[in-house]
Amino acid sequence: MTTNTAQKAAPRLSGRVLLFTGAAAVLVLALLASLALGASEISLARVAGLLLAPDDSTDSLVVHALRLPRTLVAGLAGAALAVSGLLLQGVTRNPLADPGILGVEAGGAFAILIMVVFFPAAPSVLFVPAAFVGGAAAAAAAYSAARSVGLTPLRLALAGVAVAYLLGAATRAVQILFETRAQGALFALSGSVAGRTWEQLWQVAPWLGLGLMLALLLASRVNVLALGEDVARGLGASAARDSAMITGLGVLLAAGSVSVVGPIGFVGLIIPHAARALMGSDHRLSLPLAALLGAAFLILADIAARLIDRPAETPVGILVAAAGAPFFVLLARRIGRRA
Repeated sequence: MTTNTAQKAAPRLSGRVLLFTGAAAVLVLALLASLALGASEISLARVAGLLLAPDDSTDSLVVHALRLPRTLVAGLAGAALAVSGLLLQGVTRNPLADPGILGVEAGGAFAILIMVVFFPAAPSVLFVPAAFVGGAAAAAAAYSAARSVGLTPLRLALAGVAVAYLLGAATRAVQILFETRAQGALFALSGSVAGRTWEQLWQVAPWLGLGLMLALLLASRVNVLALGEDVARGLGASAARDSAMITGLGVLLAAGSVSVVGPIGFVGLIIPHAARALMGSDHRLSLPLAALLGAAFLILADIAARLIDRPAETPVGILVAAAGAPFFVLLARRIGRRA
């Protein structure tokens, strides 16, 4: 490497390090703020002290039993949704791909509702596999519908929205017909992290943790697929196998998130675009950044949901939708003009 090349590479490397450091710092601050803010406020110094040395006080109970599992669930779900969106956008080369827009979240929520209503004795550890099956079926239906009329990014998004609305109507119908039984699935339908417990966190953490690690390991394959199937085959990659594997991984991450916080749309749309804008198209770099940004984004959105109408709470899914819907419309209009 020549001196001039090294000088040009150094700012890029230092800029990436700065971005990762900044994203990690924002995430840490969001975590602390989430533990401090709510119906009752606890100082950051007090929070830090209770994290290191819990006691029998009310503040300690609030931090450890209520806010800490809730915050960790929000961070894990935000990271999973962001990475899921980036994987789906990369493998489909569709900038509108998002677990919510493609119907994956609606399919996962509907599958969990069916389990709770018709198979009440089934253990909760099966919620993630059930959500995966439902999400995969919804994504396949959206893809098939769009392909039947000519597959384009905008048509795939519209087909996904149609599937999501259809599943939403079916979900509502089951809730009305089996109101009492459906109460047990409200956590998977609410689009909220309020009231999440340590038990729910431990049930979903292995799935999402494994999914996030696999996503990082497969980042180079996403780079190849993002170049197109013909190019991928020319480089010796098995495009069909890798595409199915990475799409399944994206669905798994979204399904795991839905199984613990319900459908929260647009995280998988906004954050991937932000990560690529900051880090570029190399998924080996944009995927870990998206995980950090997604975790921080959903935690900060949850904090805002607590504070807007304190002591009552606004479901975090509503706030995220309010931010994401205009972004989706602008992005769809831009893609429509290019088509």
